[in-house]
Parts: sequence; C-alpha cells; structure tokens
Amino acid sequence: MKARTAAMAATTAVLCLAAVACGPSDDKSEKDGKAAGTSAKPSGTDTPDPAASDSAAPTSTPSSSGKVLSKAELAKAALTTGEVADYEVTPMQGGDETGTEKSENDDCRPLVAVINGAPEPAAAATVFRTVMDKSEEGKDDQTVVTEILTSHPDGSAQQLMRGVRDAVQACKGGFRTSSEDGPSSYTQVKQLNLPRAGQESIAYQVTGSIEGDKVPLVFQLVRTGSTVVTFYVANFIDPKTPELPAELVAAQAAKLP
Repeated sequence: MKARTAAMAATTAVLCLAAVACGPSDDKSEKDGKAAGTSAKPSGTDTPDPAASDSAAPTSTPSSSGKVLSKAELAKAALTTGEVADYEVTPMQGGDETGTEKSENDDCRPLVAVINGAPEPAAAATVFRTVMDKSEEGKDDQTVVTEILTSHPDGSAQQLMRGVRDAVQACKGGFRTSSEDGPSSYTQVKQLNLPRAGQESIAYQVTGSIEGDKVPLVFQLVRTGSTVVTFYVANFIDPKTPELPAELVAAQAAKLP
C-alpha cells in the first residue's frame, strides 16, 4: 500500500469532510493516511446545561460574554502555531467548500451537517483550520485534525448542540445520505467519553465506508457562549477509533471568549 505524505493526508481529510463526506469512493487509495466527529436559549452571558456533557464536568466551568463573533474575531480566537507544542496550524485547504450530502433520515440531519462542514443552524461566521502534529512528520499515521469555528446568534449555538446530541442517540444504527456524487453509507454512530471542554461538549464516532472498508470518523463539538468549535479526525488506515488530542481541544476551548 503506497504511503501518503502528510500534505496528502491533510488534503484527503478536507475532501472527506467537505466534499465527499467519506462515502463510497472509486479510489481505494483514499484509505491510505490518517487525518487526524426545544426552544433556544437567548444569547448573552449564559450558564452551562447540566445535561450537556458526554463526560465528567471539569473542576470549573468557564464563563462567557455570549458575544456573536465576526469572522475576524473567530480567526483571532482560533489556535495558532506554537500555542500547543509540536502542532502546526494553517488555514484549511478548500475550507470554504462545504459538502452537499443530504440525509435520508431527517433525525440524522444534524450529523450530516457536521460531516458537510456546515453545522446547523447556519453560522453567522465560520473559520476553518488544519492542525498537524509536526513531531510525526513523515509517518503514514501523522495526526491531522480539522477544526471548524462557528458563531451563532440568538441561542442557536445551544440549539446546534442539542440537535447533534439528539441525533447521536437517534442514529445509533447508522444512516444513509445522497448527493450528486451518489449515495453514502454510515453504519454506526456511538457517543464517546472524551474529556469535557468549554461550557458543554459532546464527542462521538461515525463509522463511514469506502468500498466496503470501515472508516472511523471522530467528532467533538465544544461550545462556549455563542461559539462552537467542531474537531474532526479520521482513520483511513484501519478500523480503530482515531485519537483526538485532548491538549488541542483544551487549548482551543481556553481561547474562546
């Protein structure tokens, strides 16, 4: 199996998340490489939802102004190279090109929106980043994480989190999508117990398929105030659950206003 460079692995992650959504592919080699997942509450200073975490609560919960950030403010809040040792942060290639997958089951629509790189409800502003572990440079399984920062007015950030949480429970048996590129199949959805971050968070795995081979995709969504950060990592080498570096999630959450 031909090894891919880190740059190719990152590009594959972008294409998977924002273009073909990890559905069936005519190119088997796409498996090679690992890329590194009610009424709305009004915006403003808010408190965490006690039922909003998929893991134990942190020792303290951050406060937030609830400000709806502009694109420039989101970019300022995003991680930068040097803030987490060994990790390089760059604008995501093709980041403005979101996917077009449509869920055949409306209950699973929030999960498909995340896979498309366009969480719903629609964001007021969005910033995309790729985060790569430079200490693993040259390795076939170099960690590559896609990060999407979105800002949401009028309590829709909380609505987004509720929608994803409900969909994880409703779509455990998997779901199918359709697009101009054809149908895609996801065989399983399961919640993961990753460390909590922000005011609320949820982590889960969606198992996709490329030519019948299982491709595990891990997502973690973190909300503080009106800002949601979506982290995404995939394993194109084998069906093992990929690791989302907790230090990245914690560092990014700490920068959210």
